[in-house]
Amino acid sequence: MTEFNVRRLEIDALRALCAVRHHGGVTRAAQALGLSQSAVSHKIRRLEMSLDCALLGRRPGGPAFTAAGEELLDYAGRILELHDEALLSLSKTSLSGRIVLGLTEDTACTDLARILGRFSRLHPQVAVRTKVRMSLVLRDMLERGELDAAIVQVFAHEVRPTDIVLFREQLHWVKHPELILSQQGPIPFLSFDDQCFYRRWALDIGQDGGAVLETVFECASAAGIISALASAMGVALLSQRHLSPEMQIVTQRLPEPPALAYVVRRARKVRNPALDTLVSEIVNEITRHGGLALAS
Repeated sequence: MTEFNVRRLEIDALRALCAVRHHGGVTRAAQALGLSQSAVSHKIRRLEMSLDCALLGRRPGGPAFTAAGEELLDYAGRILELHDEALLSLSKTSLSGRIVLGLTEDTACTDLARILGRFSRLHPQVAVRTKVRMSLVLRDMLERGELDAAIVQVFAHEVRPTDIVLFREQLHWVKHPELILSQQGPIPFLSFDDQCFYRRWALDIGQDGGAVLETVFECASAAGIISALASAMGVALLSQRHLSPEMQIVTQRLPEPPALAYVVRRARKVRNPALDTLVSEIVNEITRHGGLALAS
């Protein structure tokens, strides 16, 4: 048997490697994959032995991946996508119908778009129409029957028994390190528009601790809020996925924000087999990877 035949890429090992990148470490990757830390480390070690090269950077303070690891990650994403699509294609049923799906900007700008694209390729007889709105708007559209389902953010304590929880995330007060907040006086607030439930919480419950928020910037887009934040214009409420090393979490003078949950919420309609299949594929994908990665 030649050396080429011995060297192979195991799907589970590639998935573990991608999870380390996605979640920022072996420990978090193990939690997301439902495995022990030693099991994830073992899969990656076997992959390194098969390829005869180091993939993870194990020097304290050094890069998380070696050059070979970075190169393999590019291939791994494509390999896993084709692998998973092939499995779905071989097990698909003949579906037809129509789905009107609501998404928030937070979810529309993730690899959920890839999942929806794959669903459309596998089930060409299903017409999927997607509408991107704020969470509160989507909830109202569901109540009016304008959507079949929506992936929305809610506060964790607002999750309904019929909701399907995809993953949970923390909400934080953040600012630019150069912004100095005075101990007295109003706090400059970078706010989403009035259809944002972050904003409503901040202006209603969030000021019960005595701090006064003064809205100095209002924008419906997360990109706009992040831009204003980078300019040290004020304090904003952002979910964990939007945090970056350049941001500073604020804990003084402001109450701790509640946790978030990303859920699939369906309208009160008759059963829709096409929607059942789409929801199942979304849940399986997110469970496998432990969340949705932001689109690059």
